[in-house]
Amino acid sequence: MKKIALIPARYAATRFPGKLMAVLAGKTVIWRTYDAVRGTGVFDEVMVVTDSEVIYDEIVQNGGKAVMSKREHASGSDRIAEAVETMEDVDIVVNVQGDTPFTQKEPLEKLMKVFEGEEGKNVQVASLMQEMTDWNDIEDPNFVKVAVDKNFNALFFSRSVIPYPRDTSEDPTYYEHIGIYAFRRNALLQFTKTPVSMLEAAEKIECLRYIENGIPMKMVVTEYMGVEIDTPEDLERASRLLNGEH
Repeated sequence: MKKIALIPARYAATRFPGKLMAVLAGKTVIWRTYDAVRGTGVFDEVMVVTDSEVIYDEIVQNGGKAVMSKREHASGSDRIAEAVETMEDVDIVVNVQGDTPFTQKEPLEKLMKVFEGEEGKNVQVASLMQEMTDWNDIEDPNFVKVAVDKNFNALFFSRSVIPYPRDTSEDPTYYEHIGIYAFRRNALLQFTKTPVSMLEAAEKIECLRYIENGIPMKMVVTEYMGVEIDTPEDLERASRLLNGEH
């Protein structure tokens, strides 16, 4: 089973323009992400797919692999699908967000395992999540939350608080969605042929396109404990984490 990791990377970003080229402890965010993913040893190939010559040069000049997108894309998954169209020997494609410089081996291995065995044959799309305990983070729309069923299939993703604690005697578990997706190749290519859904457009969460079209997404719990760089404040948190601070 050939497994590749593709990192979609666009220069523009609504909340933090140019964030992938921001410097984090002496290295750019995109290079730290690429180097972390490559360093796990989980994949047969790791590549950045970008619309930016600046990002392309950053990866290639440091000895990494990158390709330029030929078209405009609505989401990161759309972007990597363009690159996958010509890769017929690939079985599993993992979309690792370019702003995840703390990507680790163990969560990626757990993600790959859900595609194995008889039960795994039915899994078309999977992703990661971690438990949230800080109420400030749970209420923060920059943190994407996910609710799951008893089989850990996603029910809904939202920037709002889900589930909402109307009954305060209940103690629900809150999960943060980690922006790493794994697809069977054909599922990824089919994704690009499906129009952007209403929920996806409203929440700006691309995996809602699957939910809205009735395609199950298997969620895997991990103790990720990293920082996704969505805002300048996240960059500061990440810097403190790299320096061993809290």
